[in-house]
Amino acid sequence: MPSGMRYFYTLAVTCLAILITSVPAFNALLHPGNPTLVFEAGGLLGIVNVTIDSLSAFFILITNFAVLTGLLYSRGYLSPYRLTKSPAQLALHNFSFVWLHISMLGVLMLHDGIAFLIAWELMAVSSFMLILFEAEIRNTLKTAVNYLIQMHVGFFLLVIAFLICQSDTGLMSFEALQIYFSRHPSAPLFLLFFAGFGIKAGFIPLHTWLPEAHPAAPSHVSGVMSGVMIKMGIYGIIRVLTQVQSDFLVIGLTLLIVSSLTGLLGVMMAIVQHDLKKLLAYHSIENIGIIGIGIGLGVMGIGLNNPTLVMLGFTGGLLHALNHSLFKPLLFFSAGSVYKAYHTRNIEQLGGVIHKMPQTAGLFLLGALAICGLPPLNGFISEFLIYVGLVKGLSAGNAYQSIAFMCVLIALALIGGLAIFCFTKAFGVVFLGTERKTPKNEIKEATGDMLFPQYLIGSLMVLIGFVPVIFLKPITGIVHRYFQIDPTIPDGFYRIFSQISIIGVALILSVACILYLRKKIFQKRRIGQGPTWGCGYTAATARQQYTGTSYASNFGDLAQPILQQKEEFEPIGESEIFPGKRRYKIHPVDIFNTAINKITYICMLTLKKIARLQTGNIQHYILYAFIFILIIFFLLYLKVL
Repeated sequence: MPSGMRYFYTLAVTCLAILITSVPAFNALLHPGNPTLVFEAGGLLGIVNVTIDSLSAFFILITNFAVLTGLLYSRGYLSPYRLTKSPAQLALHNFSFVWLHISMLGVLMLHDGIAFLIAWELMAVSSFMLILFEAEIRNTLKTAVNYLIQMHVGFFLLVIAFLICQSDTGLMSFEALQIYFSRHPSAPLFLLFFAGFGIKAGFIPLHTWLPEAHPAAPSHVSGVMSGVMIKMGIYGIIRVLTQVQSDFLVIGLTLLIVSSLTGLLGVMMAIVQHDLKKLLAYHSIENIGIIGIGIGLGVMGIGLNNPTLVMLGFTGGLLHALNHSLFKPLLFFSAGSVYKAYHTRNIEQLGGVIHKMPQTAGLFLLGALAICGLPPLNGFISEFLIYVGLVKGLSAGNAYQSIAFMCVLIALALIGGLAIFCFTKAFGVVFLGTERKTPKNEIKEATGDMLFPQYLIGSLMVLIGFVPVIFLKPITGIVHRYFQIDPTIPDGFYRIFSQISIIGVALILSVACILYLRKKIFQKRRIGQGPTWGCGYTAATARQQYTGTSYASNFGDLAQPILQQKEEFEPIGESEIFPGKRRYKIHPVDIFNTAINKITYICMLTLKKIARLQTGNIQHYILYAFIFILIIFFLLYLKVL
């Protein structure tokens, strides 16, 4: 096949998969009360049921949209790599991208334990291959291997959880969990599932793969991984929750605590990052925390027998999952456009990008406003639902539960405020001001094939912000079906969001009128342009601008010792009369990553010691086998085996 046709072949296969799955998914989502669509397929595993219910349908649709926009964006983004990568490498990348899409759809449609785990493993392997796109970079190879190891740790936990269910019920599926939970306390097995799915989702402290893998992968892959792949963990958690029969307060409180810490620490770590894509990766962790808060609120509502909390929590969490699948790919795509133009992700080396790439700057700003939860965009709608739920939860339980809701409410408010602070830094330092370094090549706006999918995403974000009821009704239908909520409860909130829509439209019209009047007033006046005022300095340079480090330095000091930073600076000695040049660098350190690195080092040291047994001497290997047989006989004698 000609190399130029490989992309279109990949696009055709992807569109076919989208068409085949989206049609029944739309039907299941719009008619959640109908029986689930079940297809039986034969294979090596026997008869495998492919099931599309309303919960699967919701995640199928957001997955298909994110994959499609990512693939459309990739054509322009990968254009320089066609000169440096071989056709085989590009073909492998496209092949892995297709299989990542298919495996995610398999995760969402397969309820049998073995088939689900195979799809889960395929998702890990295909995404591993996508991260390895620039495997010639040593750090990328190390990051990909670390990612694969952590994914297999999560896979191992899921296998154990399913086997525990099978040992008691004789069945290995999500539906069998209902039987298991009816016989046993729900919390222990749920927490095991939560750990397995939480590694994929990126809950702290199970998140350490995420800030490294997202920057290493190409931007369209980062957008898909952050936008929908980590949501497979959220899907798995909700799928297990639909079968839980008891311990709702314990599970809900655990989710609230872990999610609040995830959101807070995620946004705090994002603030001190210098790498633009790593900053966005930590914001994915933050938003997973917000989604988790919504889910935890819903579970608490079940435990308190409060249908309003159930509806607000699960609806807010699911809607935020949809919103995050939109604004996070948009931000990664915009960051990818900047990287393609300037060949750097270092915030300290960027500046004044808005002058050369105004459309990219506008799209990044749109995503930043949405991720900060500011009206009238989509992020505000989902966070508003969760806020309302937490406020109503203050009077829903006893004093201790009210204190818990209050603490989570404060945490969510802090998350929102710190997110605004972080994106003020990111947008201000990267896009505003003047260039910090003169680029070697001419900087041009991103091409149309890179901008089109971003405008597509932005349009849907604006639509959710202005007409949220269209998207809320199918989501409340999902919550009603799985958690038996009275369908009349959301009616009042539909009216509230209808009013919010009217206010949003009025706000936009007001801004449009002001801009029109401004244009008319200044139409006949001559407007001069000049450099930014340098506060009295007549020879101001780019070095006098705020850097990302200086902008966040006070916060970094206040957040000690939670946030640790490693300084690289050679102090000036007393004997140095004329000190030489010095460089001062600060690197943020993830304390959880440091702890895992220590464990990894101990494991590697142990394995190296064990490796001494590989002497290459055949007599030694025969001796090992003889010792093993003796141990087996001894255990049989003791009736251990």
